[in-house]
Amino acid sequence: MNDKVFTKPIKKQFEFDEEVAAVFDDMLSRSVPFYKESQKITEFFALKQLTNGGILYDLGSSTASLLINISKQLSSTCRAELIGLDNSQAMLEQAHKKCQALGALHVELENADILKYDYKESDVFVSNYTLQFIRPLVREELVKKIATSLKKDGIFIFSEKVISHHSKLNKDLIECYYDFKKEQGYSEFEISQKREALENVLVPYSEEENLTMAKNCGFSHCEVVFRWANFATFIAIK
Repeated sequence: MNDKVFTKPIKKQFEFDEEVAAVFDDMLSRSVPFYKESQKITEFFALKQLTNGGILYDLGSSTASLLINISKQLSSTCRAELIGLDNSQAMLEQAHKKCQALGALHVELENADILKYDYKESDVFVSNYTLQFIRPLVREELVKKIATSLKKDGIFIFSEKVISHHSKLNKDLIECYYDFKKEQGYSEFEISQKREALENVLVPYSEEENLTMAKNCGFSHCEVVFRWANFATFIAIK
């Protein structure tokens, strides 16, 4: 289904409700530059870590596309646990439908608060454009919890929208991104409506701030493995 959420005047802040969940896959593909490519990178590193089984958590798993793709690529002898956590029931309902339709019956999905969840000792954590929706006051607390829950040499793969602290460059990056959205068929009105709906809901960090946060929270190494303008995919190693 095509994303038409912001073709009408907004009346509330952005939330992952039924209207958004129904068009979320289309929204992602048209709103996040090179989304499929960044997901392939995420899948590659996650699968390498799960060669001999293990546990992977996808935080903010939305419609479970990543977990479904990983489950398809795991060998039949690999007993990995793939667990998706989301606090949007509408998203989880869409995810359950996709898992059933595509035969991804071993994907586990839970309605959960990722800040309070009791994680098992794990091999991989993934967070695709989720941290930016966590309030800065508790964001570092979550990343520390992720680091604590990972095994030694475990990995945290996260993708985020990023900002620049150089005012002109940041403005130009935003303009570049809006040009991308227009190329995907979004109107000026839709772009401005979504920007307004996300105000104070989505709070991005700079690339440097994300790297520093990961290292301060217990990761021995963190670097960017994919970036397009103001979108980046990071890998942090415990």
